[in-house]
Amino acid sequence: MAQQRRVQLSTQRPTSTVCVLGTELSLDVCGSAPKDAVTFHVQGTPGVKVYVVHDTQSIKMPSTVSRWPLAAGAEVLLSMDALSKDVGDEKVGFPISGRPVGCRTPLPAEVSLDADTTRSGTVSRTLLDKATWTWGPDGHGAILLVNCDRDDPTAKMLDNSDTAIRSYDDLKDMSQMVLRTRGPRTIFTGHRLILHIDYSDADKVGVFYGSNSAALEEYKHVLGGSKLAYTIKHSQHQEESIFYVEGLAFPDVDFSGLVAFHVTLLESSEKGLLEAPIFMDTVVFRMAPWIMTPNTAAPLEVFVCRWVLESQVPAHCVPDEVEFGYVQAPHKTFPVVFDSPRDRGLKDFPVKSILGPDFGYVARQAPEGSSSLDSFGNLEVSPPLTVQGKEYPLGRILIGSSFPRFGGRRMAKAVKDFLIAQKVQAPVELFSDWLAVGHVDEFLSFVPAPDRKGFRLLLASPSACYQLLKEKQEEGFGEAAMFHGRGRWKTGLSGLIFPFFLQNSCINWNRDILKRSLGLSEPDIIDIPQLFRGDTAHGAEAFFPDMVNMLVLGRHLGIPKPFGPQVGGQCCLEERVRALLEPLGLTCTFIDDYFSYHVLSGDVHCGTNVRRKPFAFKWWHMVP
Repeated sequence: MAQQRRVQLSTQRPTSTVCVLGTELSLDVCGSAPKDAVTFHVQGTPGVKVYVVHDTQSIKMPSTVSRWPLAAGAEVLLSMDALSKDVGDEKVGFPISGRPVGCRTPLPAEVSLDADTTRSGTVSRTLLDKATWTWGPDGHGAILLVNCDRDDPTAKMLDNSDTAIRSYDDLKDMSQMVLRTRGPRTIFTGHRLILHIDYSDADKVGVFYGSNSAALEEYKHVLGGSKLAYTIKHSQHQEESIFYVEGLAFPDVDFSGLVAFHVTLLESSEKGLLEAPIFMDTVVFRMAPWIMTPNTAAPLEVFVCRWVLESQVPAHCVPDEVEFGYVQAPHKTFPVVFDSPRDRGLKDFPVKSILGPDFGYVARQAPEGSSSLDSFGNLEVSPPLTVQGKEYPLGRILIGSSFPRFGGRRMAKAVKDFLIAQKVQAPVELFSDWLAVGHVDEFLSFVPAPDRKGFRLLLASPSACYQLLKEKQEEGFGEAAMFHGRGRWKTGLSGLIFPFFLQNSCINWNRDILKRSLGLSEPDIIDIPQLFRGDTAHGAEAFFPDMVNMLVLGRHLGIPKPFGPQVGGQCCLEERVRALLEPLGLTCTFIDDYFSYHVLSGDVHCGTNVRRKPFAFKWWHMVP
């Protein structure tokens, strides 16, 4: 339905007003008629479409009816499909009972605020409802990136932390918004055009305008923060004015991610009176979410604390205090590092060493204090999957928490709220507080596979380890020792079996959650032999290097070397893992991280991080 505006008529003098293309003027028939009037007639020049609404019927003029009874509910609607060359080209006559009532002169104008609502990467005119935003492959609505990188190497903070444009690359991170104004020049000299945002959105966005100039210094900050409205000066009236919009905030618990921009045409009928709005156009953007990539995505860069697996992937230094993801709009995609609230020696590292051109940064703080569960070894994401008909094309985030009971450690509320608010990777909460460190990467991982769902879930399994050790004991290797050349534990297999078996119940609890939440069946899960040791007071730790705590680089796996019992000159744990994973086309490389990570309560995955290739799937095509 076209935007409609009611217009009062006058018996004293002709009245003129603006008719914006695509809108309708509703003429006040009954309220403008003299007391003794009983009929009315209306006629217009060819450029004006005139409709009479009478007795619930809408009749286009001219019609066979010369005069209409002046009855309650009678209405005259005007609209225009094209601009006139000049003011006065188009008129509407409106005699009531033979007497003229304000000869109408509609001033035709076009005012339109447009963005990339079709998600094609360019701004074009569209018939889509710009004031709404919808998900799915047939959805519509513009997308905005949080401008959280640093394109100027001399700057100290994020590009969106100030109100300046420091480089042309900075503009490329922003979304264009185009204001189109056409019509006789007289219209815009007698009216005021303002671009404005809602107060609730003012701290979420920034808008820059350069008067269509190519000079960087001409771009000024016109909206955002304390600036709620910007008047388009008469000298700036052009058929197309391009504004650049940057995002300042990711979706969060108190922010849906939607922001609205409005352009309003104002007129003042008398000098000194308040201006009245006669037309408003609105366009809505959604802030692009932060998206995490799974182990099965192709690696681009490896970030490592002390060691890196030999590969063709560039390596840098960083542990599990951060997690790599990305943001994406139709016109731009760039990686964004998510900094955890738990800083252990690398508080400034992400800003000083990672933040840069087309490499963004986001962080959340924990006012209540952080725990080990806030390190991002406790943050994983599954590959794409379908659960009972519900598609998760970007996977589901997995976070560890406490068993549902009073007390225990949980991920910081600010971090959890942030992950939920992104909408596109609906988080699943697992039970990880039974572990001393408490990270989900201590008992699970994902690896690519050529069949079924395209991946396998690896779960640490004390039960599988128990069965393997019992099997080797029965084969006569009961005195084979662990940690040959690495640890002090020299007990043979016979002394290892029973103290660790009860930990399996904690992992099985998570196994059931994962099967329900990820739509998995038993053939989608591989049990990796692993033992844990500890007690209920202090939690459990991996007894030998935790093999699921691995680095996945395509089909190459960097697995902590377990230093298991030697059977026939081979580590029986390594042999079993190779037998489980190599049939999937995976290459297993066992890495000695015993002194570099394991004795410090971590393993390979804890000390590495990987920036991976973004999903081919566009997040706006999904339905959360």
